[in-house]
Amino acid sequence: MALALGTAAVVLIVLLWELARPVLKRFLARQAQLWAQRGSGHGPAGYDPGRERRAEQRARALLRSCIEEADWSMYRDLGFLRVWGALGERGEAGASPRGTRGEGAGVAEAAYAYLIYPHKPIVAYVPATGELLSEYCVAFPDHTRPYGSARLPDSDDVLAKWMALTADERTLIGEANMHLPGRQVDPDRVRRDLTRLSLWERERAGEPNGSVRAA
Repeated sequence: MALALGTAAVVLIVLLWELARPVLKRFLARQAQLWAQRGSGHGPAGYDPGRERRAEQRARALLRSCIEEADWSMYRDLGFLRVWGALGERGEAGASPRGTRGEGAGVAEAAYAYLIYPHKPIVAYVPATGELLSEYCVAFPDHTRPYGSARLPDSDDVLAKWMALTADERTLIGEANMHLPGRQVDPDRVRRDLTRLSLWERERAGEPNGSVRAA
């Protein structure tokens, strides 16, 4: 009996091995291919390592074509955009539809403004004092890309926020998740950026330094 059971166990093992061998061979071949691709710096078939970089280059070109040159220079040099608020008191200077104003005029014209960062909440602040008011969390995922993150390229994300804010500020702010300053964006970073923005504008005092107003 023991001999018969032993023989049956051996036969079963042999049969299982014969069934599993093709699958195992394919698995090992695939693993060897992946290791070879990693060693040569290539990803899986169909994956383009330069996709992210080219997508961001296209996004920057589109952003530049949609905003004023002064705003593009701000984003290029500082990494964020400013949009003047249009829902509160605007001061004695009144509204300017495209924001072509000299140094300090934006403070007189808008009681508040926004900073738009890539993939960060929109930060509202008071230009006259630098006081941070709130953060508005909005997201524009990219559902069309087959690889990597669902996030838009940085410049596309900035453009989407800019378009939504300048087209319909009230709706965007009403639908966004509002938080106190510091929830996701470091307040010290924002204050440093406001200082950088002030210095940047002083250097460009002889040029139109824009930034459009929210709609």
